[in-house]
Amino acid sequence: MTAVTELTRRPTVTADPARFRDLLAAEWIKLWSLRSTRWTLPLVFLFVIGVSVNSSLADHRNWPTYPEERREMFRLYGPVRDAFPEAGYLLLILASATLGALTIVGEYQSGLIRATFAAVPARRAMVAAKAVVLAGVMLVFGTLTAATAFWASQAILADRGAGWSIGEPGVLRAVVASAVLVPVCALVGMGLGALTRHAAAAVFAATTVLLLLPMVVDRDEHRWIAELYDTLPLAAWLRLIEVHPDIINRDPFPATVAGSWLTLAAWSLAATLTAITAIHRRDP
Repeated sequence: MTAVTELTRRPTVTADPARFRDLLAAEWIKLWSLRSTRWTLPLVFLFVIGVSVNSSLADHRNWPTYPEERREMFRLYGPVRDAFPEAGYLLLILASATLGALTIVGEYQSGLIRATFAAVPARRAMVAAKAVVLAGVMLVFGTLTAATAFWASQAILADRGAGWSIGEPGVLRAVVASAVLVPVCALVGMGLGALTRHAAAAVFAATTVLLLLPMVVDRDEHRWIAELYDTLPLAAWLRLIEVHPDIINRDPFPATVAGSWLTLAAWSLAATLTAITAIHRRDP
């Protein structure tokens, strides 16, 4: 009887709650355990660099045939267009959003999310850690891709006297914006994945928001349409990589550099808060 009494009096041993750095480590492992991460990032990197190099080589090859007026125009906008061609970056945007969606959707489809919630009841902290790891990895990837594309393209154009240095006005901003666009799109994909919990639906929604809407909106008709267009991530990126917008683009409703940076920041914050709210309030 005494032994039983002593047992009942012993305090219950409870595990300490997971520290945020432990959550970061767990999300790091889960991110790199996805096959899509290990395969998608290298392939997309090679594709984007390949498109940039191909575009630069085409201008390098055709440079002797360009009239002087076209050469002057190329020096104003051509180097950045060769460094960050839309064809390569449209794929990069879609791939980043898809990878971001899979970080959430993959856990729901595999059932791992139940084990995650059992181990970490603090759902908001778990999603915040996932967002930090995803944004950090994709920022490094975006920086490596943007820097390599810029360096390769300008090295090709250098002997034609058409390349730019990183110190010229607006060039560093274009490189940074191209790097930052990648984690922004990944976070948007994560937020849509948390809302839909289905890979195809999340990818379709991301494609619509990030790629299709900017292509179908005619921003030259009305100011409110232009302002709506400027709130899209792709539009913000296109504005930030414009080095000489006053000379090249006679836009009746021009976007501002500060507004474009705020657009990218707002999408990142909104997507993260959406994922946190959706997962915290809904059952797995």
